[in-house]
Amino acid sequence: MTIITGRRAAIQTLGLGFAASAIGFVMERTTSARAALSSALTPQDAGQLNALMQRLARAPRRRDFKSAPMILTNPEQWDHEALSEILAYKPMPKQAWDSTDIAGPWLNMIRNALNAQIWSFKHPDFLAVSVTHGTANLALFDQAMWDKYQLTKFAGDKFKTNTLIENQKAESANPAHFEDPAGAFSPADNSIPALMRRGVVFMSCHNAIWEQAAALIKADVNPDKLSHEALAAELSNHLVAGVVLIPGAAATMPELQQVGFHYAK
Repeated sequence: MTIITGRRAAIQTLGLGFAASAIGFVMERTTSARAALSSALTPQDAGQLNALMQRLARAPRRRDFKSAPMILTNPEQWDHEALSEILAYKPMPKQAWDSTDIAGPWLNMIRNALNAQIWSFKHPDFLAVSVTHGTANLALFDQAMWDKYQLTKFAGDKFKTNTLIENQKAESANPAHFEDPAGAFSPADNSIPALMRRGVVFMSCHNAIWEQAAALIKADVNPDKLSHEALAAELSNHLVAGVVLIPGAAATMPELQQVGFHYAK
């Protein structure tokens, strides 16, 4: 099989071919909107998954909120274009992970599911989404929010910084060696950026954001003395690139299930 790197150089390996081509992901549509290039690491024959990734790249992410209400009532208040693309994705199987505990094995379990679906069951277009809430949702905020709002106090002592959004050394390993126990598909590369390169979609629950804003206000960790609505808006504006903002995790899960996503916890 052929593996194509970001430089389009081909090498030979056994197993599935992986395309590590440069895909432009439009992560934000704000006053300072920009496109970030990310190198995909999806199966070469995952045509439908790669097409979805490109459509998601074009889907806008509003990140210029000034205020966010408790209950979202208008699709313009969440990333409805991106969510619609995910709900319309046809290839089977597809899986929705109910991710709640930042310190739990959620990233490892998603990675294991990807590996077995791709190499064991030969489903290159397999799509996994993380429906993220609870403390796991803290992992979807950028480091600026972790610093400003001392989020390590809420995430636990294991997380002095948001290590789950950091690129790992294993990410630079040769993807041709997919059986490498310290390689790009191993536990050594359990990170949000690595899984995004493989087509995993991370969704952030607005209800979790609202509740986390409330917890910050209650703990008096609110240096700008923002209102609840303004603080929730600021957190929403600082979701890491590529995340899909949804109205609520518990409400979005049945929407995913009724179009064929299998629930996983």
